[in-house]
Amino acid sequence: MKEISITEVADFRIGQTEDPEAGTGCTVITAKEGMRAGLDVRGGGPASRESELLRPLAAAGVIHAVLLSGGSAFGLDAAGGVMQYLEEQGIGFDVGVTRVPLVVQSCIFDLSAGDKSVRPGKAMGYEAARKAFEEPGYRDGNYGAGCGATVGKICGMASCMKTGIGSFAVEAGELRVGAIVVLNALGDVYDHRSGRKIAGLLAEDGQGFRSSMKEMLKRSEPAEDRFTGNTTLAAVLTNAYFEKSALCKIAGMAHDGLARSVKPVHTSADGDSIYALSLGDLRADRDLVGALAADMVSEAIIRAVDSAESAYGFKAARDLGFTAGKKKGLLDRILPWR
Repeated sequence: MKEISITEVADFRIGQTEDPEAGTGCTVITAKEGMRAGLDVRGGGPASRESELLRPLAAAGVIHAVLLSGGSAFGLDAAGGVMQYLEEQGIGFDVGVTRVPLVVQSCIFDLSAGDKSVRPGKAMGYEAARKAFEEPGYRDGNYGAGCGATVGKICGMASCMKTGIGSFAVEAGELRVGAIVVLNALGDVYDHRSGRKIAGLLAEDGQGFRSSMKEMLKRSEPAEDRFTGNTTLAAVLTNAYFEKSALCKIAGMAHDGLARSVKPVHTSADGDSIYALSLGDLRADRDLVGALAADMVSEAIIRAVDSAESAYGFKAARDLGFTAGKKKGLLDRILPWR
C-alpha cells in the first residue's frame, strides 16, 4: 500500500475557486459521464441541495457533480453556476431538448470569516466547474471551500482556530481510496494516531488549548443560542464499482474517521455530511473500502489542519507549533494491519 494524490484516485475532475478577502469559496468534484454517489448526514444543521437524489430509492443512478462550498445556506446559489457550465459542455441527464446536470451540494458556515456579505454565487460555482475541466489543480489549505474554515467555536470566534481543506489517498494493488475534508467543526481536533490535540478552542492567552467538552459541561443547561456556524464536509473517492446503496453505507462508515478526530462531533450546531463517490469498474469489498474511507477522512483532517494558514485574525496550527506533521512510517501507524 502506498500514498497517492487525491487527483490520482480515478478520473474525477476537481476544481477550486475562492475569494480570499471575503473568506469563502467552492470546491467541485465532477466527472464527464457522471459518477455513482451516496450520502450520510450526521450533523443536526446541514445546508444542502438535492440530497434526496442520493437516497437508494431515488431514480438517479449517477450524478454529475458534488459541490462543497462556503456561504451557509446562502451559498446554495453556487450550484446554478455549476449546472450552467456542465450544460454548456453537454454534460447531464438527456431530456431531449437539453441535458440536465444533477448537482448535489453541501455548505459550511463561514460568514464569520472575511466579509459576511460575500457568499458563493452562480459566478463562483461556474468558475469552479470550469477550472475542474480546464485548469485542474487541487490544493490543500485555505483554498476552495476551506478558505474560511475554522474550528473550536464553543466560546465564540475570538478563541477559535483557522483550518481549511485537506486530502489523503492510498493505493492498495488496483484499489484506490481517498478523501477530501472541509474542516469547519464546533469541536476540537485530534491527531488520531497519537490522540494529541492539534487544533480547537484556544486558551485565553492564545498559546495553548482549552477543552470544548469542559466548556460545554460548564454550561450544561440547554443551549438556545448556539448557532449552526460549523459543519465538516467530506467526499470519499474510489475507483471501485459500487451502486448507491453501498455508497451510502461507505459514507456512513467514513463518519467513524470524523468521530475519532473531532470532539464533540455531529452536534446540533454542525451539519456534518459525507459523500461517497464511485468512478470505475474495479470489484472490491464494500466493508474494506468503508474502513479505508474512515482512515482517509482522519488523515485528511490532519492535512486540513497542517496546511492551513492564519487568516481573518484566526491563528493556524503551524503558527503555534501544533501541527501533526508527516511522520516516518505513516502508513504503518494509521494502517497497522496493512
